[in-house]
Amino acid sequence: MLTPKQKSYLKSLSNPLKALVIIGKDGLTLNLIESTKVSLKAHELVKISVLKSCPSDVREMMLDLCAHTNSEIVNEIGRTFVLYKESEKRKISFPQ
Repeated sequence: MLTPKQKSYLKSLSNPLKALVIIGKDGLTLNLIESTKVSLKAHELVKISVLKSCPSDVREMMLDLCAHTNSEIVNEIGRTFVLYKESEKRKISFPQ
């Protein structure tokens, strides 16, 4: 569980990031879940964008993806959200 201070720090790190995962008209698929897991393992912090052609609700999709990847929601703005999952080799260190 992330503290508010940690979430704030991760939000500041996620601002310049481009979306690594883009959810399209097929919605949440097994391939998309696997690619998100790989991205989270490699980067720890992943920005995800949902296209307007996606039939599912953005909030519902965000919660499903979070549950499938065992990650935490950092930020949600419109059709874009950020997930965080600590990897074995920590790349992000939180300030004291």
